[in-house]
Amino acid sequence: MSPTPTREDRFTFGLWTIGWPANDPFGSATRAPLDAVEAIHKLSELGAYGMTFHDDDLFPFGCSEAERREAIDALKKACEETGMTIPMITTNTFSHPVFKDGGVTSNDRAVRRFTLRKILRNIDLAAELGATTFVMWGGREGAEYDFSKDVRVALERYREAANIFGQYVIDQGYDIKFAIEPKPNEPRGDILLPTVGHALGFIETLDHPELVGLNPEVGHEQMAGLNFTAGIAQALDAGKLFHIDLNGQRGIKYDQDLVFGHGDLINAFSLVDLLENGGPDGGECYSGPRHFDYKPSRTEDIDGVWESARANMRMYLLLKERAAAFRADPEVQEAIAATKQAELAQSTLAEGESVADLKADSSTFEDFDAEAYFDGNGFGYVRLQQLAVEHLMGARG
Repeated sequence: MSPTPTREDRFTFGLWTIGWPANDPFGSATRAPLDAVEAIHKLSELGAYGMTFHDDDLFPFGCSEAERREAIDALKKACEETGMTIPMITTNTFSHPVFKDGGVTSNDRAVRRFTLRKILRNIDLAAELGATTFVMWGGREGAEYDFSKDVRVALERYREAANIFGQYVIDQGYDIKFAIEPKPNEPRGDILLPTVGHALGFIETLDHPELVGLNPEVGHEQMAGLNFTAGIAQALDAGKLFHIDLNGQRGIKYDQDLVFGHGDLINAFSLVDLLENGGPDGGECYSGPRHFDYKPSRTEDIDGVWESARANMRMYLLLKERAAAFRADPEVQEAIAATKQAELAQSTLAEGESVADLKADSSTFEDFDAEAYFDGNGFGYVRLQQLAVEHLMGARG
């Protein structure tokens, strides 16, 4: 496989990623702003499939309708010229001071009403641009102090907003679904819906849960000490992986937004294997965009920005290549069989077997030799992991 990206790879980038001017809480910008039209053309040259954005990435907060329309039309023209797509957009409800206590969960009702209008306006824009996924990241939906708001009531306001948006796309006939992006903290001390599991539970309380899924991000789960591949597997199991954000993270700390694979490389390898090859029987698990939500290092100039964009795509393709070799290795297949994963795929009760039948089967308990598992009946997981790491290193096949 060539590590050169093509449109068929479905790689997408957020305008806020490549366009990040590299300012942070401790320092001012080190790069100039990046024009959206320039970004579309350059990403197209690099082999990307599409670009995503927040509303405020494309046109300034509070700009006139004429300025907003000019920016939208310029973006549409650039997409027509390049064949690039806008598969997802989202709304900035976290940068402006008005959102300092959140958007849809602010204690200030007027702020919540303003937020609803801002998001509804952006849903209309998503429909105009042909985006079919609308990501909801509640970066300011949270708190620093336990007594600042009743979390149960805040979740009710969150639910109210999600129900409004869901009913709106139904009423308008839009082909749009929503993807909640969990994050445990930063910029708030604690953020509502902090993990994949929290978000899955919340979705089931909505009026139209079929319209709402997840947009998990590597760093957001890993900064809480969680296994991202396991979280993606749970999202897939629930049928809720509507979008995915790929980047790199090195341990439990602030959200680093490194290039994909530049953090926990082994977990990145297992993730790509899952997305591309599914379970032991094979088959792609996720057919949506492979979206990179990273930040080019503050140390880089514009050439370094584009080099980092290339690096994301190349890392994914290299891991995809290694995963294919891993799956095709007969020794790996034998090692997988030795771990008894085929038995895991079997239902624990036989077809037609009742609990009463299970209780009557003395071989399952009374005559079962539990002691045989002391110094015996190992599962061979270490051997399989070593084979995976050797494939990752290019030491095999």
